[in-house]
Amino acid sequence: MRNLVFVVEQQIPLEVEFDKLDAECHHFLVRDADYRPIATCRLSPEGKLGRMAVLLEWRGQGVGESLLRAAIDKARNLGLTTITANAQLSALRFYQKFGFVAEGEGFAEAGIPHQAIRLILQPLEQTVRSAPQVREVSVEAARLETVESILTATRQLVMEARRQICIYSRDLDFVLYGQKDLVEALKQFTLGNRNASVQIIVQEPASLRHQVHPIVELAQRLPSYFLIRVPDEAEDLQYPSAFIINDSDGYLFRLLGNRYDGHWSPNLPARHRPLREEFERVWQRSSACAEFRALSL
Repeated sequence: MRNLVFVVEQQIPLEVEFDKLDAECHHFLVRDADYRPIATCRLSPEGKLGRMAVLLEWRGQGVGESLLRAAIDKARNLGLTTITANAQLSALRFYQKFGFVAEGEGFAEAGIPHQAIRLILQPLEQTVRSAPQVREVSVEAARLETVESILTATRQLVMEARRQICIYSRDLDFVLYGQKDLVEALKQFTLGNRNASVQIIVQEPASLRHQVHPIVELAQRLPSYFLIRVPDEAEDLQYPSAFIINDSDGYLFRLLGNRYDGHWSPNLPARHRPLREEFERVWQRSSACAEFRALSL
């Protein structure tokens, strides 16, 4: 990655680009949906950020922002109070958006204009460790027979999720997932938790190509939080059911994905577990959705 961006593209000497500090640093790597490297950076034990590189074809798609956010989170977890960097002048505004401020006069490094910058980190909130909580009592499954009841239960599952939501759908049913209040609930879930993840399996993504779908638009605006895949195996593509699960043992299952009746519970591990296993099995056998290539970070 660094060879392609710095040595080949920017003509920085090989002996300058790779130094002894590499062995001491924390290194970050971003891959695309096919697991090919597309971006990297490093963070020294003292908190110096450097060697941030994004492949040309991936620039302007939020990759650098996600990479820098990860490095900042790592610095906080290491207990660092500041991050410093020598930023290329052409990228100075990028860093300033994250709160970095310039220090001193500009200078040349490897023949390229640079500026020293610094970011003051807010310390992690100290939490008092409490006694283990008693696991919530399971809630028996309830029947759902209308669109309204399905929507209400789905929204509750989103609101009660801690960090993860998994959706298995044929075409992201607009009658359900196109509702404004449900989309807003998903938006608040992701924005309220930097570790949030929404994983979606769509069997027929081509059906979304010619319509404006609120979930797709939201995923395009928040690509760090949404992952969309399409099954590769015939048996997975023919799966007739649809469901949504969260990481609080909540689930909603519809035997036929084109009908609005089913059953759900906000906390029923016995029903949640097999759906989780089914989702993980299909997810591992699926590929990034070509229609939403911009989402495959």
